[in-house]
Order: sequence, then structure tokens, then C-alpha cells
Amino acid sequence: MSEHTFGDEPAAGAEPARRLVLVHAHPDDETLTTGITMAKYVAEGAGVTLVTCTLGDEGEVIPSDLRHLASDADDVLGPHRALELAAAMRALGVTDHRVLGEGRWRDSGMVWSAPGVAAQGARVHPRAFVRADPDVAAGLLADVLREVRPQVVVTYDPMGGYGHPDHVMAHRVTMRGVELARQDGALPGWQVRAVHWVQEAHSWARAERRAVLAAAQDGRLPAGMLPPDYAEHPPAVVPDDQLDVVVEAPEHLPAVTAALTAHATQVCVEPPWFALSNDVAHRLSAREGFRRVFGPPAAVDGQVADDLFAGLELPER
Repeated sequence: MSEHTFGDEPAAGAEPARRLVLVHAHPDDETLTTGITMAKYVAEGAGVTLVTCTLGDEGEVIPSDLRHLASDADDVLGPHRALELAAAMRALGVTDHRVLGEGRWRDSGMVWSAPGVAAQGARVHPRAFVRADPDVAAGLLADVLREVRPQVVVTYDPMGGYGHPDHVMAHRVTMRGVELARQDGALPGWQVRAVHWVQEAHSWARAERRAVLAAAQDGRLPAGMLPPDYAEHPPAVVPDDQLDVVVEAPEHLPAVTAALTAHATQVCVEPPWFALSNDVAHRLSAREGFRRVFGPPAAVDGQVADDLFAGLELPER
């Protein structure tokens, strides 16, 4: 088989008609940015596969009684976060979740270079994901894509959402992995039909900021949670018209809340609020935005689609 002849769709009933692969950098990223989407498609019977690139070994630890897990102490945060990830996936109903290369690469760490924007720090572990050969990592992801045969792949934009070096690398690896999957490997090549980047509309971000500031002024924020002290938005916040798919499913918000709660080292959850290690409050949201960067148009006549599979020709089941 040549690299331009791809594996056929499976026989009816062999596997879900719609198949989605999401590539994220660390445990908790998947729930923070695509939890609603994952829960929705699982509930609808689609095949949902999560690929996590590292176990987040360098993450900050919120609960004081767990800070001994951190990389500057016992350095066992990665295995602990793997357990958190498994619990979060149970909450969302996702049964196929994998760590890229079975944990070959480690969290690269980060520093804040500007409000809301991350960059690579001076301390980089020899096994850090940013040190990976992109083609090697992408080749492993391509193996997953040939096996799962998703029509849709989701990952970050070129800035990794907010600049974290592992998110940027996850973007690079995903885009290259989609290319490599077209070629035959141990399994026949597979052509992904659509690739989406996770992004947020400017209007959403502005409304979120206003809501948090108002809650802080009225004393409605939970103790210890703070309003943002900067006005800038991260790179993932884009003009509204750049989004062409919006997934909104409030019926799955309880599952996402449970999944975020499972990531206890990284997220403090007090509905309707949550905060990360910087203590800045955010509202729990049942809405997630995406920009299709490969594949046929998702939006029709300027109308934003509500389905990541919009515009794709899928076999009848």
C-alpha cells in the first residue's frame, strides 16, 4: 500500500462511527479545556481517545499535605497525577486514555514570562518533553492514530494556548503526527479528516473577567480565591469570528466538575468556581471553543457549528 492509499473505514458495528483523539500536555489539561467535549461525545457513543504527553511532574501542588510529592521534594508527583487522571477519566466516561511513549518524557517545567503567558525555565530535566525528537514523538502518536483511526483530532494552537513549552511541543507533535499517520507503519496509513485547535472567544474571556471581578467586589468568591490582577488574555483567546465550532453541553457540567475535583493536586474546586495554583478564580463552564485548521469548513453561511464532526462525510451506521 502506498502512503497515499489509506485504510478503509471499519465494517459497520466494528467500532464507533465517530472517533475523536485529543492530545494534551499534562493531566488536568484535558478536563480544563475539553472536559465538556469529551463527556458529550462519550455520552453520544463516539469513540474518545485521550493521549497525554507527560505526567506533569513539575506541576505546583496546591494541598499542603501533598506538597512532599513535588519535584523539589520526593519527586513522585507524576505517578500521583496518573492516578488523578484515571479518576478524572472515570468521571468523564473515557475508557481509552494513554500516555505518549508510555511515560518516556517528563514535564518540562515553565516560568511566567508575562501575565498569563508561560515560557521555558532555566531548569530542564534531561528527559523533558521539550528535549524530545519531534519526529520520534510524532511517530508514536501516528501509531495511535493508525490504530484508532479518528476522523477528528484536537490539540492546542501553535502557542500552546498560553505558551507552556509542553503545550507548544504537544501542538508540534500532533500536527506532525497527523502527517506521519498518512504513511503506512505497523498498521495501514490513516488520513485524519479534521484537526481542531482549542481556543476561546474574546467575548467569553471579557465576560468571565467581569463576572469574577464582580464576585470579588460582592464578596462571593470562596476564601483564598482571587480576581485577576491583569487585563491581558493568553494567546488562546482569539476574536470571536475565528471560532467555527462551539460545543456547549451543560448536562455534562457535573461530570466535568467531578473530573476537575479528581485533579486535586492542581485544581481547587468550589462550584461554581475553581482555581489553579495561582489562586485566580474561574467560573466552571459548559462551553468550549475550537478552530478547525484542517479539513472542510465546519461553519456554514457564517453559522458556527456545534459539532466537531460537522461537514465530514462519515459512513452510515
